[in-house]
Amino acid sequence: MRLKNISLNYGMRIFKALSEESRVRILHLLLQNKELSISDMEHILDFTQTKTSRHLAYLKNAGLVGSRRVDQWIFYYILDEAYEIIQQIFKFIQKDINLIRDQEVYNILHSNRELAINKIENNPYRK
Repeated sequence: MRLKNISLNYGMRIFKALSEESRVRILHLLLQNKELSISDMEHILDFTQTKTSRHLAYLKNAGLVGSRRVDQWIFYYILDEAYEIIQQIFKFIQKDINLIRDQEVYNILHSNRELAINKIENNPYRK
């Protein structure tokens, strides 16, 4: 669903969510990579599980992030209704060194097949 305009209340939730660097970094990774598990984000961002969960809960409550469960993993993604506005905002900060470094770490982990998505695809016990 593409938004043509947003309410003041929803706009405030977006800007409040973006007021914390950790949440900005999480959103950037989700924007770049479609979806990630909490363990992926912990490794990439070097956050504790508690910190990552707290920020993901905030983003979920703000209506920006959704989740889906696959086996024991929960994957997070940007909701369709928030995708376009988040994408527009990140056009202005896409060259930030921290965001670039986060994506480089993701690329290294992905190339080493250490991300949960690869664990799921290669799980011999999965039906």
